[in-house]
This record gives sequence, structure tokens and C-alpha cells, in this order.
Amino acid sequence: MPRPSRISTAPLAVQLLREGIVESVHHVHAVVADSRARVLSVAGDADNASFIRSALKPFQAMAVTSTGTLDNFGLSDKDLAIMCGSHHGLTNQARQVFGILWRADLEPTCLQCPTPAGRKSPLEHNCSGKHAGMLAVCKHQSWELSTYLQRNHPLQKMILNRFASLLSMPADEFIGAHDDCGAPTYFMQLRQMATLYAKLASGENLEMERVVRAMAHHPEMVAGPQGFDTQLMHLTRGKILSKSGAEGIQCISRVGEGLGLALKVVDGSKRAKYAAAIHVLRQLGWISPDIADTLAETYLNLSNYKRLDMVGEVNLT
Repeated sequence: MPRPSRISTAPLAVQLLREGIVESVHHVHAVVADSRARVLSVAGDADNASFIRSALKPFQAMAVTSTGTLDNFGLSDKDLAIMCGSHHGLTNQARQVFGILWRADLEPTCLQCPTPAGRKSPLEHNCSGKHAGMLAVCKHQSWELSTYLQRNHPLQKMILNRFASLLSMPADEFIGAHDDCGAPTYFMQLRQMATLYAKLASGENLEMERVVRAMAHHPEMVAGPQGFDTQLMHLTRGKILSKSGAEGIQCISRVGEGLGLALKVVDGSKRAKYAAAIHVLRQLGWISPDIADTLAETYLNLSNYKRLDMVGEVNLT
């Protein structure tokens, strides 16, 4: 597939104001693409590349739906949602992950994600749902369990080949590295991330449709009560699909319309990521002013003295 021409405009700027005086500035690249990989709107550089981090989780979870693992072990949409999530390690979330392992006849000791600081079990790690899903696939397929995180493992090759196929790219063109939880993540352009999320919620694929339904119906498993992804999906009643990634990555789908949005904060700031996402979603008309204001109250008003302010717009290409 020929490489698209570079599309670049001025990036967004998120300013931290202290009593009205600019104290810090974060720069943000934002791209909107459709399911045919066409860039529709951009702020900054559409070809900006970064690791997709945890925003890859819905596509990693597709291994569970495509192999029949979900139905074989009687797993629910709620189980699938936490496989897609970066949860907060709450008791009900850890129990949900344990239930996945129990139904697949696996022990929590099989999990190779670390035990978080101050916690007692890897079940409380924010990626434990993803790891449980990976292990369930390996058990169903009779694949080696102890090496499930290695990039040459059949599971990881399946995941890579699947999202590479969605992007019409050779799998060996993607640079991989281990995420903080030990699982592979991949380096890709923002336009590619936006395309993946456009395809995810396009309604054209039954496996992806099941992932979308799980996340939309159980947003509390994707993050937590105060998590941005959870709140955005709850407030939009499943019309918007949202998944954060570390180091300033945010990916969003407009469900049923084949549109995806990907953002990258250059310095990795979480507060800037949420400010930019709210600003862009409101500008695009994907959320109402009331929802934007509700999200802003939680994620933009930092204290009595500090607030976040946006500079810039996404532009039609």
C-alpha cells in the first residue's frame, strides 16, 4: 500500500493558567480518520508516531472473540470489557479478572503482570484483565502458558497480524516493545491509531462489534468510577467508545459511524490529554456542550488557583 502524503498543521496547545498567568504549555497532535484510512481532520502532525500503549487493548482482546475462547469458557461481555480495560484494581474488578481465570481453569499465579506497589496480587494490576484474556486464549488453543508474553508466541503473532491486516500493512513493518505490564505494544502513526478506532466501531465486523458492545455496556470495567474513559462512555450512553493509553495517548470511536480520533500529548501529560479530548470532541460535535461542561468540571478545574485552557482547533483536510 503506498504511504499517504504527510499532513501537518499547527498542533493544539493546552495551557496551565495560575490565576490567569500561563505557567505551563503542553502541545497535542490530534487526528480524525475514517474506516478507509482517510484523514478527515488534523491538528499537528497526522504522521506523528508513538507507542499505542493500552489503547491497543480492544484489539488484543479480539483474540478472545475470534478464537471462540469467549463462548468456550462461558465468558460474558463484562469479562470482555475488563480485558479491554485499564481498570483501577478495585475489589469488584479484581474479582471479575479472577472469574475469567477460574472459568478457564487457570490460577492467578499464571498472570505475568506485576503486583502493583502497595497491593497484594497481580489481579489488582490495571492490565490483569488483558493478561487473563490472553491466558484464556492460550488455554483454549493448547498453547504454552509460560511464554504468552513473548513476541514470537502464537498468541502475540495472532494479535499483531490481526491489527496489521486491519491497517493493510505487513506485520513485520511494526516496531514492537514491551509495555510496563510485560505485554507487547507497538509503534504506529496517529493516523493509524485513528483508523483502527474508526474500524473498531464501524459496525462492519462481528468480532469488533462484540468488543464495542462489551465496552459500551460495561464502561465501569474499562477504567473506574472517576476514570475518563468510564465517564465519557457513561455520559454518551455508548455512542462514544474511549480508551486511554499511557504517555498522553487517547483513542476514541464514534460508534456506528466509522470515525476514529487519536491524540498524543507530546510530553505525555495526562491532564493535557483529557483537556484536548474534551475540546476536540466538543468542536467535532461528538459530545454536547452539557457533557463537555460536565467532563470539564472533573478533569479541567484543578484547584481554586489553577485551570486548563485550550488554544487551537482541528482542521478539515
